[in-house]
Amino acid sequence: MKTTDTKAVRNPRDFQTRVKKLALIGCGKMGEALLSGILGSQLIPVENVEVTVAEPPQADFLAGKYGVRASTNNIQAVRGADLVLIVLKPQQVKGVLHEIKKALGKDAVIISAAASVTTGLIERELGRPVRVVRAMPNTPCLIRQGMTALAAGTHATPDDVSLAREIFSAMGRTVVVEEKHMDAITGLSASGPAYVYLIIESLAEGGVKLGLPRELSTELSAQTLLGASSLVLHTGEHPAKLKDMVTTPAGCTIDGLMELEEGGLRVTLIKAVVRAAQRAKQLVENQNS
Repeated sequence: MKTTDTKAVRNPRDFQTRVKKLALIGCGKMGEALLSGILGSQLIPVENVEVTVAEPPQADFLAGKYGVRASTNNIQAVRGADLVLIVLKPQQVKGVLHEIKKALGKDAVIISAAASVTTGLIERELGRPVRVVRAMPNTPCLIRQGMTALAAGTHATPDDVSLAREIFSAMGRTVVVEEKHMDAITGLSASGPAYVYLIIESLAEGGVKLGLPRELSTELSAQTLLGASSLVLHTGEHPAKLKDMVTTPAGCTIDGLMELEEGGLRVTLIKAVVRAAQRAKQLVENQNS
């Protein structure tokens, strides 16, 4: 398994040499986050970007906000595009692929951020050896603090993967993995923010129980998780070692940890990741059927 940090792997001029036109299909919340990150990092001139949405008013909004060409016409968007980003709901993908397959350039690279849609499905639906990279981002990409896993399809080149890394590095960290790991990653990092929000909410409720104002308690909880997570990434230490640094003999923390162990937090979180991954696998199977 190959990983990479938040640093870009090429400069904008190199990216622009490779990508003369970028089509972003499905510019909803995640799609707009991608668009904002790409334009903000100056990877490609705004005039070389075309996006599509379901409704004309949203197209007008995006065109006014970002200066890109925006429409509801997927065929027009992909025509002449070197790079196509698909940021659709899973159930929309097959229909859109059939719609654009004749207009899609033979050398175009497709990066799909559609959950539970495999590179194999895209290759089959298009009916030719298209170069596909699958991406699994999470919602913190909206504030450029995301985690995105990338997997290459059968015909994707290392340079295609580098293009994908460049894009998603503008929104946080990236890892490059074998596609067989994508279901597990969906259960962990894609679903993971929801687990963390529940933990933050629970810690904050504990503070409220002890008399802290809710707003203060929530801030304390959220910043505590943010700081602890940052320390794991910054130091590279095993979380257990960092946990032991906080846990002094006969201190307060050990009593709290005993309560968490008695309540089964560790096992419950493991089971949550496993269950979500199993559901992701089921969705993949449904898509491929």
